[in-house]
Amino acid sequence: MNLQSTTVKLLDLPFYTEGPCVNEVGDLFFTTLSGGQLLRMQRGEAPVKWAEARCPNGQLITAGGIHLVCDSMQRAIVQFDHTGGRTGELLHGQCAGHAVQCPNDLIEDRHGNVFFTDSVRESGRVFKVGKDGSQQCIAGGLDYPNGLALSPDQSLLYVAESYQNRILAISLSEEAVCPVSVWATLPGHRSGRPVDNLPDGLATDAEGRVWVAHYGMGAIQVFSPEGLLLASLETALPLSSNLCFISDQPHRKSVLITGGYAEPGPGAVLMMTVDM
Repeated sequence: MNLQSTTVKLLDLPFYTEGPCVNEVGDLFFTTLSGGQLLRMQRGEAPVKWAEARCPNGQLITAGGIHLVCDSMQRAIVQFDHTGGRTGELLHGQCAGHAVQCPNDLIEDRHGNVFFTDSVRESGRVFKVGKDGSQQCIAGGLDYPNGLALSPDQSLLYVAESYQNRILAISLSEEAVCPVSVWATLPGHRSGRPVDNLPDGLATDAEGRVWVAHYGMGAIQVFSPEGLLLASLETALPLSSNLCFISDQPHRKSVLITGGYAEPGPGAVLMMTVDM
């Protein structure tokens, strides 16, 4: 598939960035991990500190306007209101009877259930926290589960299994057991080093394509709904960590991209426009 992309750097920062999301009025949000800040950028203005956390990573804005942020160092998912005020925690240190070591990324389905990854080598897990407060481990024994995305009909939860350089699909049936399958394997870096081959953040577009921030590859990989690689879009950001759609039109996508040049920094935030 021949995709034409243009990338603009929105800003440079001293810290590696993560957790991109957009609210209903178009404000951009992202996190700085070791910088300990959640930043907000309004149209045409410089970013400002919106909130603080110990090590803020993945972030989402719920349908009710609440910000949920994975704090990797605190082993918690922290809640903030729309003003940046901290209002509590969705969980801290434990979920469904398991110790939570490194909450990384999270996503909400249309019913208000939240899924998140616990990023651990070889024994990582994916959890579900129901809108009713119930907790469930839906997948385990994963090699650093990372970014999450839902298929448009929300029957599948896509999971980046970073150190296996692949995307898994978890079938979200009504049954207690959620089948897990390998959905796609990503291109390999010529260095052969696993750290250059880590799929990180994920997003799905309205047509069901899966977009993968490929940490170490400096690229966004675009897959068809069937798991076929359609395009590799260079970001010029060596450590491309995550992405979200600012605009998702059939023939043009605007994508907010986070990451950096090293960890803990420096970092950057980009906007990529892709003509389909």
